[in-house]
Amino acid sequence: MRSFFAKFKFFGIVLLIISGVIISLFYNALQPKKILPVYQPAMVNFELVDSTLQHVKKYHTIADFALTNQNGNLVTQEDYRNKIYIADFFFTTCPTICPIMTKNMAGIQDKIINDNDVLLLSHSVTPDIDSVPQLKKYALEKGVKDSKWNLVTGDKQQIYELARKSYMAVKTSGDGGPYDMIHTENFILVDKERRIRGFYDGTKTEEMEKLLSDLEILRSSYKD
Repeated sequence: MRSFFAKFKFFGIVLLIISGVIISLFYNALQPKKILPVYQPAMVNFELVDSTLQHVKKYHTIADFALTNQNGNLVTQEDYRNKIYIADFFFTTCPTICPIMTKNMAGIQDKIINDNDVLLLSHSVTPDIDSVPQLKKYALEKGVKDSKWNLVTGDKQQIYELARKSYMAVKTSGDGGPYDMIHTENFILVDKERRIRGFYDGTKTEEMEKLLSDLEILRSSYKD
């Protein structure tokens, strides 16, 4: 009799475990799938958007570009074709938020170092000062890996237009002196279709955790 009840108890435990697994699978299947928004100019703080684009509600993508990286190599949108990437704007002599942003971007670099689908792109907002040798020096100091992360300089007007009209990441026109382009602390998550999928404060640790979480959601969307 005791043996019978022992077998019954074992059967009950197995049944309970199987039931738990089935319930968990059903729960996960019924959960809404996480999807990142596709940001349009009309969704972003108007101070960061060129006046010609503030009304745009769909089809916004990052424009073509041609800039020079820390190794003196031409970098264009073709280098980021079919890639997810994280972009920001900085300058090497910045004494305030840029060192924190660069440190946090280096932390992101460590997380994606073996992920062939994800790259980084940092634009200098003082291209007249940030020459190729200056960028190279900065890259070596900050641990930039050439295969993952381009620091780019080039025509100031092109960088300004990218910042205002594509990435929506600066507050001023950049038409005056070398330090007139007031950039934000934002990191911008860009998908393989060159659409913006997220903005993150590059000076905050918790925002970097959110960026990494959103990056995983975006990665997963290409696997389905």
